[in-house]
Amino acid sequence: MDRLIYFFFRVFIALFSIIPFRLLYGFSDFLFYIVYYLTGYRKNVVFENLRNSFPGKPEAEIEEIAKKFYHHLADMLIESLKAFTMTEKEVVKRYKFNHTAFLDEMCRKGQQIIVVAGHYGNWEWAGIAAGTQMMHKPVGFYKPLSNKHIDRYVQRTRVQGRSKLASIVKTAETFKTDWGEPAAFYMVADQSPSSARLAMWVNFLNQETAILHGPEKYARITNFPVVFACVKKVKRGNYSCDFMMLEPEPAKTKTGEITTRYMKMLEDVINEKPEYYLWSHRRWKLKK
Repeated sequence: MDRLIYFFFRVFIALFSIIPFRLLYGFSDFLFYIVYYLTGYRKNVVFENLRNSFPGKPEAEIEEIAKKFYHHLADMLIESLKAFTMTEKEVVKRYKFNHTAFLDEMCRKGQQIIVVAGHYGNWEWAGIAAGTQMMHKPVGFYKPLSNKHIDRYVQRTRVQGRSKLASIVKTAETFKTDWGEPAAFYMVADQSPSSARLAMWVNFLNQETAILHGPEKYARITNFPVVFACVKKVKRGNYSCDFMMLEPEPAKTKTGEITTRYMKMLEDVINEKPEYYLWSHRRWKLKK
């Protein structure tokens, strides 16, 4: 059965590879109508998250943000599927890294870093774009898929060139691995933890929020500088990523300090353009 599913998956991806973006975005507009108006995919979750995050906004503005989010969500689905067959050059043209000079200097000194980001903009293209635009070796964490055939395909196509994927179940081993060159460990850690007991708690978007402790934990153990990746959607199908130093010496920080600053930086990005955040995620299902 896994092989059959993999076969149809590859056929579907092959179809996407030959369709130009302008037609795919036309399909995305149609998909938005289906998802928002006909199926109402997770609309209760999206609206609840938005109302709780922006209690001062009128309902009309909440609805406007929600519609823009669903348009972006449809685009993200199209872009994620297209990414399987895009070349590194094609992705770099649409996903630009800015302000990397201070990262390059650290790389030349042999300094490894931890890059934290959020589920904002397009996080799927980052792994492909990073291999060309960073001096560091990009290492991203992901959750392995149950279908081994699709999982191997994802590992081959979701990152290209020097970039690598590492399983989240082997996080500790990944940080100890000799990658042959200074690495940038990418951690997208704004999703809800599996357990409230192991979570760190911060005020995020006007709510007490459980946060994964991984980035701070490994930053303090390794003392690798922590850098925030600030992603912006320039226009449809085009993104930029600016890098900002979050903490140069994690070992000297207090518990929770790195996590709090990380989520505050992400919150500032979301407040500027809230429609590009992943509001359909059950972000606040855990209660303190």
